[in-house]
Amino acid sequence: MTPDPAGSNATPPDPATFREVHKLRVLTVNTHKGFTALNRRFILPELREAVRSTGADLVFLQEVLGGHDRHAAKYEDWPDTPHYEFLADSMWTDFAYGRNAVYPDGHHGNALLSKYPILHYRNLDISITGPERRGLLHCVLQVPGHAEVHAICVHLSLLESHRQLQLNLLCDLLDSLPEDAPVVIAGDFNDWQLQGNKRLQRCGYLHEAFERSQGRLAKTYPARFPMLRLDRIYLRNATSHHPKILGTRPWTHLSDHLPLAVEVHM
Repeated sequence: MTPDPAGSNATPPDPATFREVHKLRVLTVNTHKGFTALNRRFILPELREAVRSTGADLVFLQEVLGGHDRHAAKYEDWPDTPHYEFLADSMWTDFAYGRNAVYPDGHHGNALLSKYPILHYRNLDISITGPERRGLLHCVLQVPGHAEVHAICVHLSLLESHRQLQLNLLCDLLDSLPEDAPVVIAGDFNDWQLQGNKRLQRCGYLHEAFERSQGRLAKTYPARFPMLRLDRIYLRNATSHHPKILGTRPWTHLSDHLPLAVEVHM
């Protein structure tokens, strides 16, 4: 578990001047490292415009690149900054990154973009065994009207046995948080067998936004013909409203996963 200061590319206004905030617009998207499905085309600039168009207050990112030397040399429109910082641009004043997978050319992990100050964050290594590296990015946000709001960006293992152990670690993290604090958990759970959802139903009074509203989890993978319910938004001490699968163009051509969006009321 590595504590880090939150990144910021602008000076945020004094929170004391804000009105109380009781609604957050949340978006979660697996960025597929800035490439289309099957890695045919680099589309990070297009993805940034699409993400900006949602007007989200919090953006949960998975498979976001912190750096990649070989790609940077190959693609003319490769940004000079890490992908999460490029996506944040001037719209999200604060961002946090949790590096999970490291390889000779670079690294990738989870990230959170926030319109509200990120007081501090930590990246919890939940890798089990073998080369697959996974993490939980836990951020504490300063949202006016609330002592603290917690955001946890998730990307779990491809193996069921590993996912169950990782969900136990997620539940341990939830148990360590203040009981009355709002919590938003979002990301790619890779839970295609739906066993993880059963585990989380017994953990910390959570509800999943799409399951609560529509009676079933959202189909998000593969993006063009979604069949598997891999991506989720879970809440504690908050209610979900107007959950939406972003399943039309340009989203169907910007990743191998469809993004999810929801209004969170606290």
